[in-house]
Amino acid sequence: FVGANGKMEMEKVPQAGYPIVGLNVAGLQRRITWKNLLFPFKLLMSIRKAKKIIRKFQPSLVIGVGGYASGPVLKVAAKMKIPTIIQEQNSFPGLTNRLLANHVDRICVAYSGMEKYFPKDKIFLTGNPIRQDVINTMATPQQAREAFSLAPDKKTILVTGGSLGARSINLGVFNALKMLEEYDIQLIWQTGKHYESQARAAISRVGHGRGVWTGAFISRMDLAYAAADLVVSRAGAIAISEIQAVSKPAILVPSPNVAEDHQTKNAQALVNYNAAVLMEDQQAPQNLGQEMIRAVIDDKLLDKLNENVAALAKIDAADTIAGVVVDMINI
Repeated sequence: FVGANGKMEMEKVPQAGYPIVGLNVAGLQRRITWKNLLFPFKLLMSIRKAKKIIRKFQPSLVIGVGGYASGPVLKVAAKMKIPTIIQEQNSFPGLTNRLLANHVDRICVAYSGMEKYFPKDKIFLTGNPIRQDVINTMATPQQAREAFSLAPDKKTILVTGGSLGARSINLGVFNALKMLEEYDIQLIWQTGKHYESQARAAISRVGHGRGVWTGAFISRMDLAYAAADLVVSRAGAIAISEIQAVSKPAILVPSPNVAEDHQTKNAQALVNYNAAVLMEDQQAPQNLGQEMIRAVIDDKLLDKLNENVAALAKIDAADTIAGVVVDMINI
């Protein structure tokens, strides 16, 4: 593994038991800033280090997943005639992958229509790898709700905003607690660590605690998905792939704080198939509660979203990508 120093992979990969080498590479800022003056120097140093890494490791194949380190490593590998693959997770590719597309051998994508950005003859529609425990649960919706100390037969909404939490989504839920109680709708609310105490205080004020599970983190996402009639989530690539794999109706609230607004494009790719509901981040604080209730009590809407999102799922993405890799190595 090769990563960018200071980024999450430098912690997560060693925690999983694998060595990783770091490059001092950073992205080009999309605004005027002195940091962009350092970009060419960091890129040149990273390319030099990437050459040393590849010469020492002598890989049979190199895969890039679009992070900052992918650019230098894939560029060097392609120039050295080592087989290369891009794994593009989003419906709108990042700048690194768009620049590398003509130099790599194959491109694994999660969405159809990617020939708009990549050479058609290089594209393999594989989907995104997801955690297998998410789709392997044997729990019924009733058992899953009971695992969160909720009533087994009431409508239940899962709200998740990532490990840090999503401010707009959490504000939308704060403002909806009373309405959820009035409609007798249960809530599994993953707040993120920045909002947990505020969420508990809000629940206490409203007195809706018996119908709400709340926490900064959910350790059993398989049970959370199984319990839910409706999911409210950001529109990151892996989150969407999981929602597709578990065939759950969803309201997607794209984060505005991502490169090139790619989460909105991810969400729109589902909306185009009537497979999800899209709500803009700025609308969520005031309108999310009403939209959640409207959707979760409309069984016809839930059934239609369920059917359409299931049709987009690719639950064997990891195996499919591995197959592409093995085929290339065996050529």
